Amino acid sequence: MKYRYLSLLLAVFCSIGADARIHLTPDSAVVPRDTLSDILKPHFVLKLKKSGQTTTLDTVSLLYEQYIGVLDYLNDPATPARYIASDPDYYRLFMPLVYYSSPVRRISTIRWRPQPLDTLPAAPKELFSVYDHRYFASKQKADAIVDKVLLYYYTHGDLHRIVMTEERMKHFKDANRPLERKEPDRRSILKLFATEPSPEVPESAEMHVRRPNWWVTTGNGSLQMSQNYVSDNWYKGGESSNTLLANLLLTANYNDRQKVQWENLLEFKLGFASTPSDEVHSYLINTDQIRLYSKLGVQAASKWFYTISTELKTQFFNGYKANKPELVSAFLAPADWSVSIGMDYKLPKKKFNLSVFIAPLTYTMRYVGNKEVDETSFGLEEGQSVKHDYGSQIQPTLSWTIIPSITLNSQLNYLTSYKWTRIEWENTLNFVLNRYLSTKLYVYARYDDSATPKNESSSYFQLKELLSFGVNYKW
Repeated sequence: MKYRYLSLLLAVFCSIGADARIHLTPDSAVVPRDTLSDILKPHFVLKLKKSGQTTTLDTVSLLYEQYIGVLDYLNDPATPARYIASDPDYYRLFMPLVYYSSPVRRISTIRWRPQPLDTLPAAPKELFSVYDHRYFASKQKADAIVDKVLLYYYTHGDLHRIVMTEERMKHFKDANRPLERKEPDRRSILKLFATEPSPEVPESAEMHVRRPNWWVTTGNGSLQMSQNYVSDNWYKGGESSNTLLANLLLTANYNDRQKVQWENLLEFKLGFASTPSDEVHSYLINTDQIRLYSKLGVQAASKWFYTISTELKTQFFNGYKANKPELVSAFLAPADWSVSIGMDYKLPKKKFNLSVFIAPLTYTMRYVGNKEVDETSFGLEEGQSVKHDYGSQIQPTLSWTIIPSITLNSQLNYLTSYKWTRIEWENTLNFVLNRYLSTKLYVYARYDDSATPKNESSSYFQLKELLSFGVNYKW
C-alpha cells in the first residue's frame, strides 16, 4: 500500500513539475517566495502554523493532502484498518512476480503521429486540474505506473523470481470458479452432549477364524527348441538336426515361520532330437526324466534343520542309441530311490537361496523292471532286478537371481556307498526376454563308477549340454 502512494507522488511531481519554495529569515520573519506558474497558483494554498512564539508558513499542496497525507494515518498505530482504503488496480505489484506482456507492449507501440506546428492546439487549463480525479486515479493511469515499475524490474531485477507468465495464467480453469462457502454448524450446544444411539448388535454373532495358509505353490513350464540345417553339398560337411525340450516344474512348500519346513517338488523333462544320419530311428530321446523329491525339516538352530529327505527318479519312454536297435533304458528301468537323514543348512537372501543338505546315513535302491534292458550296465549283477546300498549324501542347492532377467538354478548331488561314487550336477541358466520368451543353457555333468563301461575307451565322466530358445511361463 505504501508503494502505491509513493508511486503516485512521483507521478504527480514529474507530470506537473511543481516548484514551491519558502525562505525563512534568521529572525523568524516570514518571507514567502512563490515561483509557481499561473496555471498552478489556484491549486496551492498558504497556511499559517504557530509553534510557540514563532510563526511559519507551510506551502501545502492539495495533491499532497489527497495522495500523500494518508501516509500519516498508515504510520499511526491507532488508526483502524478499515479507514485505509485499498486500490485493486495495483495488485500486480504485491502478488508473486508474473511476467506480463503489457509493459513491453506499452513502450514498443508507437501512438504519436507528426503534425505541423501551426496546427497544434493550445493546452487547455483543465489538463492540469488537480480536481480531475479521473486523470490521476483512473485505471489507465494506474496501469501505466505499474507497467513502468514492472519493466524496470524485468530489465534490472532478478528474473529467477518470476514464477509464471501471463499466457500460462490464462489456461487456469478454476480461476473464475466461485468460492464455496461452508455453512456454519448451527447445532445446539446441548445436542453435543446428547447420548448417541448405539448400533444394534445381534445377540448371537457367528465368528469365523481363518488360519494362515502356510503353503506356497509355484509352477514353471517351458518349451525350448533349436534347429540346424546343412545342405548335402556343404563344403565343410555336417548334417541337419532338430531338437525339442519340454520342461515342467511344480513345487508345494510348507513353512510355518517357526520350526517346520516341508519342500515338495515334481519335475518332468522330455527332449527329442532328429538327425538324417540315424537310419534306424526317425528321432531319438536325448532327455527323459521324472523326478519326485520331498524334504522335511525341523529347526534345530538359527539356520540348521534336522532333515529327512526322499527322492525317486525314472523316465517316460524307451531309450536307444543312434543306429542301434537295442533297448538301453525304459520306464522304471532304471528307477533310483533314496532316503537320507541328516542336517540341512539354509541361507535365504534377497537375491539367492542356498541350501546344503548333509546326510551321513543314506539308503539307496536301484530297480530295473524291464527284462530287455541290460541290468549290468546299471551296476546290477546279471539276472537281478534290485540293488540295495547304504552310504552318505551331500546335496547343495542354489537358486540365484543374478539380475531380474537372468536366473541360475544349480543342484549338486554327491552320493556314495563307500564302494562306488555317483555325482550329478545340473545347471540351468535362464535368460528371460519377457514373460513368455526365454533362452536356456542346460549343462548336466555326471560321474558314476557304480557300473563299468562296456567300451574300455569310455570314461566314468559324462556331459550333456543344450542351448535353446523357446516359450517360458511361470506362475
